[in-house]
Amino acid sequence: MQVFTCKTLYTPLRTIADGAIEVEDGRILRVGPQDGLAMPLNGDVTSFPDCVLAPGFFDVHIHGAAGSDVMRASAGELERMEAFLVRHGVTSYLPTTVTASLDDTLSALERLADAIESAPRNRKRARPLGIHLEGPFLSHRKRGVHPPEDLVPPSIGVFDKLWQASRGQVRMITIAPELDCAEEVIAAAAKRGVCVSIGHSDADLEQARRGIKAGAHHATHTFNAMRALDHREPGILGEVLTNREVSADVIADGIHVDPRIVDLLYRAKGAENFVLITDAISATGMPEGRYRLGPIEVEVKDGKCLYQGNLAGSVLTLDRAVRNAMKFAGLNLQQAVRAAATNPARVAGMPKKGVIEAGGDADFVVLAPDGEVRATIVAGELVE
Repeated sequence: MQVFTCKTLYTPLRTIADGAIEVEDGRILRVGPQDGLAMPLNGDVTSFPDCVLAPGFFDVHIHGAAGSDVMRASAGELERMEAFLVRHGVTSYLPTTVTASLDDTLSALERLADAIESAPRNRKRARPLGIHLEGPFLSHRKRGVHPPEDLVPPSIGVFDKLWQASRGQVRMITIAPELDCAEEVIAAAAKRGVCVSIGHSDADLEQARRGIKAGAHHATHTFNAMRALDHREPGILGEVLTNREVSADVIADGIHVDPRIVDLLYRAKGAENFVLITDAISATGMPEGRYRLGPIEVEVKDGKCLYQGNLAGSVLTLDRAVRNAMKFAGLNLQQAVRAAATNPARVAGMPKKGVIEAGGDADFVVLAPDGEVRATIVAGELVE
């Protein structure tokens, strides 16, 4: 048995002063204040007396890091990326595709399914828990850097091909709800337990509402690659900001949206429906230069990832997003942790992740009070 103690423990819905977590075989046995748990005489106690223990972060939108692009990465390259992520507090993630040829996408999904199915729980790296399909069912008008020649109109047939290639490992899909047959695909994906997220969309208000009625309940990198908010025709953003049943994520790097927009989104969605993502690409953690994002080559300079003058992902890490949310929107550390761990896990359909509770996986991040990562614990194993 292992015991982890700390000055402050965020579950994250509860705050426990002088907290303790008992762990056995990578699972949480008990959680509570130190003086309320019977410490085992021969237990292995690891103490963080000046730190916060919180659930490991969960990135539901990430294309790569540490030089690795998930569309092309070998098993070894994914391991390198996962070792990088865990040093930034991420214990779970959804490798995210980018629009490419159908053949390339199917091949990528097969490789990613292999990685997911072979990932052991007790390893000192972040763990892939499903796939996020960003494309190919996106709006041409709001495609961003997704190659126009590879965008595909929504169809049950194409979705089934993607689903079969992933061996049922798709956890999330981004789709433009205004496209013909989008509602049918949304309904089919939702029926299979996939989180359907609306994004890369030029939808008007009614089209967005129909997509949500069909089964969508999340929004991808809100404000980016979306029809702009208008006071008379509020469009997709009007629905995302005001619908309490819809959660929304944001790239809080200070580049994709102004810091005040991060504040606005948090005020609109509240603590429960506000999600932090990175949209990170292979350049994350690397020097400036040229890097891959699926089929395209992106130039990275001054913290910006650009392709033909357009933003193409980010070099943001999730721990930096946590600290930025505290700075931009006035969140406290507990609220920011919820946005980086609990909320994304729930969005991905994995409510037992992103929380510290008996029976759950022993995946934690050790934080300084300002949100800096001091260590990460994966399945009860300390990674410093």
